[in-house]
Amino acid sequence: MNSATDKPKIVVICGPTAVGKTTVAIDIAQKTNGEIISADSMQIYRYMDIGTAKPTPEEQVKVPHHMIDILDPDEHFDAAQFSDQARKRIAEIHKRGAFPYVVGGTGLYIKSLIHGMFQSRSVDPAIRGRLKADVETFGSKFLHERLTDCDRESAAKLHPNDAYRIIRALETIEATGKSISEHHREHKFGKTAFHVLKIGLTMERHVLYSRINHRVDAMIQAGLLDEVQSLLQKGFSPNLKAMQSIGYRHMVDHLQARLPWDECIRTLKRDTRRYAKRQLTWFNADSEIVWKERRQIREITVLIENFLRNSI
Repeated sequence: MNSATDKPKIVVICGPTAVGKTTVAIDIAQKTNGEIISADSMQIYRYMDIGTAKPTPEEQVKVPHHMIDILDPDEHFDAAQFSDQARKRIAEIHKRGAFPYVVGGTGLYIKSLIHGMFQSRSVDPAIRGRLKADVETFGSKFLHERLTDCDRESAAKLHPNDAYRIIRALETIEATGKSISEHHREHKFGKTAFHVLKIGLTMERHVLYSRINHRVDAMIQAGLLDEVQSLLQKGFSPNLKAMQSIGYRHMVDHLQARLPWDECIRTLKRDTRRYAKRQLTWFNADSEIVWKERRQIREITVLIENFLRNSI
């Protein structure tokens, strides 16, 4: 605990997919009595291991991990819930005399943890029910187009298949007269719950894209298609938000004969590269992030050790 500010310290290790966050975090956490809190919106789900690049059992033995395998794929979870649960785990880690590392690429999870979320008014069941009925009748892409007309900023951040968040954005407009984007700007995310060192991992774009392509190949070889087939056999709908994520929706499209295998792999690699680009755009907007390359492990370690040692 920081005596000057009475705020606990945390280190955030963030960056795009496939940049090497898990490897770096485990290496440093082992040296500093650390525990890792995953800030990944997909690693929270059970049975989804290969396509989420979840830390292996061996890696999780090396350093305690939190916020992994806490939900089934059909259970709802959002940034506010992540913030609440992660804060409890941070307090427990500090109480044990260890140190928390928040590691992942879901920028909104990290932002909500550090700054909190704006408090919206209670949902009107009638509005939500009507929007859900519209999804059933017209599809989520139709509502995404509607959201684009009234809140282009929010719509640009959402996949057209993300029915839950599209409904949430539309019902916020109907209930409050303001978009979620406006609420976020008014909230300003000004106050911080922690004293934070943010380290972003980066590498040359062409190297990152090559790593992504190789990771997809490795996931396929490890049995991603079988993993998705198993999820479907367990009864998880392909329309679930979790099943519409990168990798899983591609495998579903192939299994349901909508996408030939070669095209499935090509689009999976393409969409993963695009996702990494969006992650970089998000994190580059945060001026507090100290950017380092994965190979600069010594410099990163010294930076963290100085942060842990010094009072602010």
